[in-house]
Amino acid sequence: MANIKSQIKRNKTNEKARIRNASIKSSVRTASKKVREAVAKGDLASAEALLKEAFKLIDKSYTDGVQPKNTVARQKASLQNLVNSIKN
Repeated sequence: MANIKSQIKRNKTNEKARIRNASIKSSVRTASKKVREAVAKGDLASAEALLKEAFKLIDKSYTDGVQPKNTVARQKASLQNLVNSIKN
């Protein structure tokens, strides 16, 4: 347990950030899962619509500083390749 006042304050802000980041990461995973399920069903229209929503959440996670740039790029490329695989 911290005794220093500034460290006590910092612990509080760290906990708030941890909860916020966990929520954002969870929503990104959920959106990605929905895209993967639509691809598994072979539903191209639904997959493309869900892909657009997933991209918004993934981009926002980078903007908010939750995920690094390369992680975001990898996630987006992976989902795009899945959707492209059912186009052909």
